[in-house]
Amino acid sequence: MTHYTGGCQCGAVRYEVDCTLDHPISCNCSRCGKLGSVLVFAPKGDFRLLSGEGDLTEYRFNTGRIRHLFCKVCGIESFAYGKGRDGAEVAAINVNCLDGVDPRTLSVTFYDGKAR
Repeated sequence: MTHYTGGCQCGAVRYEVDCTLDHPISCNCSRCGKLGSVLVFAPKGDFRLLSGEGDLTEYRFNTGRIRHLFCKVCGIESFAYGKGRDGAEVAAINVNCLDGVDPRTLSVTFYDGKAR
């Protein structure tokens, strides 16, 4: 696990997370495909929202299981909350929004969210 900081484009939303970048995914579902998100997942307890809680707005679609949270100032979704396959609460981190990380240097796995 490595400690990272990140947030939205305008800086209103800031967080820190302890996670690994070993298995990032790129999903083609109707939301992720349009956003171009590259995601890693961390236990929710390893994620800490530092600022901007009041600047977040939520969007849910399909089954409504994922709380897509984005900054209402700049519109960037830098993270979301959901549940892993084992039922544990997780934070889905948009690697594009981590400070000092270039997702183009990572080995990203394609996930076929359209087929799910």
